Amino acid sequence: MKTHVKALVVGGGAVGTGIAYHLAKAGWDTMLVERDELTSGSTWHAAGLLPLFNMGYATTHIHKYSVDFYKGLEAETGLNAGFAVVGNLRMAQTDARMDEYMLYSSVAESAGVYHEFLTPAQIKDRWPLLRTDDLKGALFHPQDGYINPADVTQAMAKGARQFGCSIERKVQVNGYRWTGSEWIVSCVRMVEVGGNLVPSEDAFEIHAEHVVTATGNHAQRTARLLGIKIPAIPVEHQYIVTEPDPALVEYRKTHPEHPVLRDADAKWYVREERGGWILGPYEKGAPARFPYAVPDSFRADLFPLDLERIEVEYLSMIHRLPTSETAGLKADFNGPICYTPDGNPLVGPAPGLRNMWLAEGFSFGITAAGGTGYYLAQMMVNGEAEIDTASLDPRRYGTWMTTEYASRKNEECYDHVFILHHPDEERPACRPLRTAPVYDRQAALGAQFGQVNGWERPNYYGPIGASENFDHDGRSFRRGTWWSYAKAEAEALRSTAGLIDATAFTKHIVRGAGATAFLDWFTCNKLPAVGRINLTYALTPTGTTRTEYTIVRNGPDDYYLVSAGAWTAYDADYMKKCAEDKAAEFGHIEIHDVTTQWGVFALAGPNARAILREIVKDADPDTVLSNKRFPWLSARKLELGMCPVNAIRVAYTGELGWELHHPIEMQRYLWDLLLKAGEAHGLKLVGARAQNWLRQEKSYRAFGTELGRDATPLEAGLDRFVDLSKDFQGKQAMLATGIRAKCVTVLIDGPDDADPWGKEALFVNGEKVGRLTSGGWSVAFGKQIGMGYVRPDLAAVGTRLKVKMLRQEWNAVVVEDGPYDPSNARIRVDG
Repeated sequence: MKTHVKALVVGGGAVGTGIAYHLAKAGWDTMLVERDELTSGSTWHAAGLLPLFNMGYATTHIHKYSVDFYKGLEAETGLNAGFAVVGNLRMAQTDARMDEYMLYSSVAESAGVYHEFLTPAQIKDRWPLLRTDDLKGALFHPQDGYINPADVTQAMAKGARQFGCSIERKVQVNGYRWTGSEWIVSCVRMVEVGGNLVPSEDAFEIHAEHVVTATGNHAQRTARLLGIKIPAIPVEHQYIVTEPDPALVEYRKTHPEHPVLRDADAKWYVREERGGWILGPYEKGAPARFPYAVPDSFRADLFPLDLERIEVEYLSMIHRLPTSETAGLKADFNGPICYTPDGNPLVGPAPGLRNMWLAEGFSFGITAAGGTGYYLAQMMVNGEAEIDTASLDPRRYGTWMTTEYASRKNEECYDHVFILHHPDEERPACRPLRTAPVYDRQAALGAQFGQVNGWERPNYYGPIGASENFDHDGRSFRRGTWWSYAKAEAEALRSTAGLIDATAFTKHIVRGAGATAFLDWFTCNKLPAVGRINLTYALTPTGTTRTEYTIVRNGPDDYYLVSAGAWTAYDADYMKKCAEDKAAEFGHIEIHDVTTQWGVFALAGPNARAILREIVKDADPDTVLSNKRFPWLSARKLELGMCPVNAIRVAYTGELGWELHHPIEMQRYLWDLLLKAGEAHGLKLVGARAQNWLRQEKSYRAFGTELGRDATPLEAGLDRFVDLSKDFQGKQAMLATGIRAKCVTVLIDGPDDADPWGKEALFVNGEKVGRLTSGGWSVAFGKQIGMGYVRPDLAAVGTRLKVKMLRQEWNAVVVEDGPYDPSNARIRVDG
């Protein structure tokens, strides 16, 4: 057996074997170890469905790759993976569900996933056993279906061996130790004693440059061994198999197999199984299991079935397939399936660790196994994947996350599988948890909150005293109840002034003798002078955009960095690892996460200066906020009443404005002071949704939408923030990449009741030429607005495009960058 390898994959389920296959195919010396037998985890009892449907762009690509990849496995390995390409039919009982499918259609078109829409009559004509009189229609994927989980795993394992990967079964990992250049992995051979697996006396070590954990239900044990947090905890999932249905048996004599059936409004999937049916519900009340560890005695085991918990779903199957009522129950399965709080798996670097990669938390592991292997191998071998995988990155969760939080959110995620996934969806479990001191004041003023990295942040301000379900009941795939409130907020900020709570922003202090040299290499723009600020970007080694920063220079080697609030741990881990790599070259560098020490209020609008003048304490309050003493893109320490403030003259909305960074313990005082001073100046409270519209009017790119690890700053149109006269990380790779697409802003003549969400495809003469990454309503232009990427030859101002929304194409035109106040006169206004 090998003891030294380039990559060690821990876990022999579908995900682990998919990763081993692709690493070995890429030429890496790879080994896979499994504590039991291949497929003995959740893989063995998975239903094997391969749904292409997914609202996430990265996950859609992963699923699509898997479906295509599995179809060629037999030709490559000689093993039949058991892929039944029967298609996937998603039925809709409501107009809202059809709206969801139309929004999904936008994602699918952007990712190149084929699909069809069917009417109830078309459904009945193709599959007469289905009751369709209460349906609105359906979405049909004819190219997917289901697969045998054990067979596809064994096929990938054989393919991995053909590329040189060694696979060792009955090997348990008991420890990991990083030497600075490799991992030493402590292992032991497992033996069967009385039906249980127990450690033998055969202990040994494996040396690996890289380690990938794909440990499924054992993720909590993995987390303890690594000393990190992994919010992957299994939830019970049960499905039942019926005896043969005589009507189905008769039907199949002259017809092909039914597609996988999904009645999302009834919360189940159904497929054929040897003349009968498999019913898999996603019911409420399914409990999380093994929050700390899987018992040693639990192998390929199951839990007792809880039929009462799925009674409603069972009866709804009979409603949709009336002939199934006569089919008795043949078998049942209730096993653990891993989830994460947001439903996306954890794929990428482990926080705080070198060359340790996670592939955990797969609730759709069979569907994702092939694609995860493909894109994770790209990350490991090439430095980045060809798609932006930030939405899957394990570092999207911070150290504030606890076991109870993960358990409760994973239970919620399970019973939300088939709910309507509105783009304005905000899930309620474990909230509120992380709150700014003014949270209660905001709630009393009608704030309707969203959650960002656990923080409660106002999305908009609804009516004071609104019912608890006001926001939930008003969600929509078109313009929800919130729309009119956000519109009023945006209009007020443009005309008078608005106050935005930006406390969730990520904030870091970077200081020390090596800080300046490090940041100069780490980011692509010139560093600001003392007392000034700059917008800049950290790049990946492959030249794409890793993080956006506002850098405030407090001293020669003292910097304050502000970045997106959703990505605190993500940003911290990357920056600290880069600083460690460069410490010997640049000198001492200190990096401190001060996110929870500073609150942030963004005050913006034509009256912002007048409001601050009423409360600023200065020898000359009339001029302290003037352009001469406090110019645009500068920072000053001010006293607002009794509150010391680090004020930064920037505004993400494109109006005159300041970010007021203040000690978190003084936040309520400052809030009250600002609101009182703003009464005479038309100050209105503004939430994140209005801000999102306003920043698009200025073409301000946002990380996670326009900015990501699949586009360079030059492709994003950020040339003015890239200093090509200096060397910085990723520079040569960025230049070598060239311009594959260009970021543009478009104004859209769209429908009367809907706006783009940033998921829509862009067309010219019926040809897909790009996609939106953001969308909304422009109060300045009175029409829909969006940002996105198109072919470089179509990025010129005035280019006519079509945007696909609600299955219709709408006229759009490329406009100049920052179409609202392109000269920045309103931001620079003096007074």
